[in-house]
Amino acid sequence: MPRSSSSSHKSRGAGEPVFRLADGVGAIQAGELIVYPTETFYALGADPFSRIALGRLFRVKARESGHPVGLIAADTSMAFSLAREVPIDARRLADAFWPGPLTLVIPARDGLAPELTGPDGVAVRVSPNPIARALASGLGHPITATSANLSRHPPATSLAEARSAFGAKGKVYLEGGNLAATAPSTLVVVTREGWKMVRAGAISEDQIAAVLAGEQLK
Repeated sequence: MPRSSSSSHKSRGAGEPVFRLADGVGAIQAGELIVYPTETFYALGADPFSRIALGRLFRVKARESGHPVGLIAADTSMAFSLAREVPIDARRLADAFWPGPLTLVIPARDGLAPELTGPDGVAVRVSPNPIARALASGLGHPITATSANLSRHPPATSLAEARSAFGAKGKVYLEGGNLAATAPSTLVVVTREGWKMVRAGAISEDQIAAVLAGEQLK
């Protein structure tokens, strides 16, 4: 479990400040943006239930409207609380791959911001990264998980890259080392009628199909 403290961040002397988990939770609660590590790349975190924070996130990333952002939850129960209904295939995939780099798009419950939902629903995953999960747990609901880069730029694999992109626009930067992922999370839409692969990623389409066919993963 990541170390948490209610004290303010420390300084590296002449270098960048060192932030703690509690700083990140507090900044999100205040409507600010933070940068944090996931199992794939660094992410830009905001409170998805704050319209002010979501507006700030879209402006800072220079992200076009109509491109909803995904979320990270602390656990399966939190993730599925976003759903109007949870298709059985979504539960099977969650059981097989969460925590892990699989983002499920599931039917969205009423009341979610349009910045979070598309025609197929809301996108969410449970990350195996303990910092990412602890942030969502500390907040009490999911956090945004869009990659920490300007739109149409490569995702950040180090905190230095994220700082270069956002600077003071990010209130807190949580260190997670250099991330070695070569692919984003796999994105799969799941409905009552079936499933479809939207974005190839760390988990292959064959692995998805095998689980839903009842096969054991090797």
